Amino acid sequence: MKLLIRNLARSTTETELQALFAAHGTVQFCNLVLDKKSGDSKGFAFVEMPKAGEAKAAMKNLNGRAIDGKIIRVKKAATNAD
Repeated sequence: MKLLIRNLARSTTETELQALFAAHGTVQFCNLVLDKKSGDSKGFAFVEMPKAGEAKAAMKNLNGRAIDGKIIRVKKAATNAD
């Protein structure tokens, strides 16, 4: 299941994000979206977790949680198949 994580602090790293989600299960990939010119975080990311149950647990436990001073939002990412 692919998750969209929004409202991330610009200081949050991809490594920190991966560790945060790995606490809830297997993370297949983690992609922190960066600005092409500056290389700074755009404040959102995608995380893919192969087991739906683990992804749902991560979504439930992390949505609305304060990370690096920001309240993050976690939801299922829209896909072309949806």
